[in-house]
Amino acid sequence: MAVLQALKARQVLDSRGRPTVEVDAIASNGAVGRAIVPSGASTGRHEAIELRDSGSSRYGGLGVGQAVENVRTVIAPAVVGIELDDQAAIDAALVAVDGTANKGRLGANALLGVSLAVAHAAAAVRGEELFVHLNRLWKKRAKAEQGGSIAVEPTLPLPMVNMISGGLHAGRNLDIQDILIIPVGAENYSHALEMIVAMYRAVGGVLSEIGAESVLVGDEGGYGPKLRNNEQAFEVVVDAMVACGFEPGRDVAIAVDVASTHFFDPATKTYRLSEASLRAFDSGDMVDMLARWVGRYPIVSIEDGLAEDDWEGWKTLTERLGGAVQLIGDDLFVTQTARLERGIASKTANSILIKVNQVGTLSETLDALLIARRHGYRPVVSARSGETEDATIADLAVGTAAGQIKIGSVARSERLAKYNRLLRIEESLGPNAPFAGRATLAR
Repeated sequence: MAVLQALKARQVLDSRGRPTVEVDAIASNGAVGRAIVPSGASTGRHEAIELRDSGSSRYGGLGVGQAVENVRTVIAPAVVGIELDDQAAIDAALVAVDGTANKGRLGANALLGVSLAVAHAAAAVRGEELFVHLNRLWKKRAKAEQGGSIAVEPTLPLPMVNMISGGLHAGRNLDIQDILIIPVGAENYSHALEMIVAMYRAVGGVLSEIGAESVLVGDEGGYGPKLRNNEQAFEVVVDAMVACGFEPGRDVAIAVDVASTHFFDPATKTYRLSEASLRAFDSGDMVDMLARWVGRYPIVSIEDGLAEDDWEGWKTLTERLGGAVQLIGDDLFVTQTARLERGIASKTANSILIKVNQVGTLSETLDALLIARRHGYRPVVSARSGETEDATIADLAVGTAAGQIKIGSVARSERLAKYNRLLRIEESLGPNAPFAGRATLAR
């Protein structure tokens, strides 16, 4: 197998016009792999650290020049010469050369750019699709688990798609961050995408009919209207289902990303929702509100229903709703195996959002996926609010048979690059391409 011969790194821009790291990994046979690192706006405090040039006036202190330089001068000498097929060895070297628990010395953005570019280069050396290479890595890890009960064959994921955005994704026009839909009635990935596009257009039509903003969109492409409260957003999405001829809950279901850490006051351990006026919510109030929403609307998934360190509240939420809906830990777990294992031990949540830049290497991402699947937690491979044309996560979701993917809406090219990549993968897998579908949500 070819070895890693050289690394190139540069500063490019993401979907918000902010700098990010792009890395080229050059193999000894001349093959090249390229990856671009995403960035989040709604970030958990336990995430790996992305390094930015905070002391510089260039790009308002958001540049990644030091991270790029770290790739060239510190990281490259540590990994050049390692076989490209040995992703685990390269990632272990990346972790070792940084030497910190949170990737804060060299930057998770520098390390992740290298880690993902290496995977692309390894696939290029073999002349194969990235998802095929990632599937090989996944099979090595997963086939020995539980007598082979963990899914290992490449599978198209069920998409979870933004329709209406609030919180940090749309200027806090709503308390909650996103109302999303899941096309649970789709027969295959192509059908799912067709349903999603129909729903997106219908949501815009309903917003226009009620006199709400139906043109402006948030960071991830969801509409960003000013509505009277959070529940009106659910009503708009249900009305759009009916307008499309879909049966709510049977054909299309709702997911909600509460992102509650961002209106949680750690000093008082209360949640400050604008629609609650002057009254602060405690964890029990939040659980009651979420249970009420589940009773009123076809909600099958709740992400970050409580704050990232409100473990007691999360346990209550899981006891109350964990048997009925998917409870995703994003800020709670941040793709970190130690936090996920704490959640598993305490029976907290039942799903995990998988974001490669929260942990910083591909191997650590695969570790989180494996632990989740081993213990019956559903993984949802996810993009970030600051995205690029890089479509690696589409291949990751397919190659690991994760079952679900959360990319964003169908309105911006950094999102559509991933949806279109999944169409190409579906074509390459043939007319009977495996598709996770509704079954991935079954308890």
